[in-house]
Amino acid sequence: MEERVSHTGIITSISGDDLGIEILSGSSCGSCSIKSACGMSEMKEKHIVVPRPEGKEFIVGQPVRVSMTARQGGRAAAYAYLFPALLMILTILTVSLFSLEDWVAAVAGISAAAVYYFVLFLFRGKIRERFEYEVE
Repeated sequence: MEERVSHTGIITSISGDDLGIEILSGSSCGSCSIKSACGMSEMKEKHIVVPRPEGKEFIVGQPVRVSMTARQGGRAAAYAYLFPALLMILTILTVSLFSLEDWVAAVAGISAAAVYYFVLFLFRGKIRERFEYEVE
């Protein structure tokens, strides 16, 4: 069985096929293998929206445990942090080769990251399908 990353939380909203869950970061982050890339260990609370499992009933205020495989957690961290950082660096280096102004390279790098996050936002439905959450 593959290692799972899990967090406890409380259901804050139920809408259609989605559950809004307030994740409470706890001591489980200390032993997590992807804690350095996840960002949850620095946060006290984080709101996530996950698909509601079929055949299970939930109510607002109910405590739950949300988990995914460590591999999927690593993929999520790569989408959120690694890819945009690489894109910014490559953009800054490329623009620096063609421009003498450092501020132009900096603006181009930040713009590239902004466009990347906007594209992620546009394709959030397709990206969401690639992740499987388990809500208990």
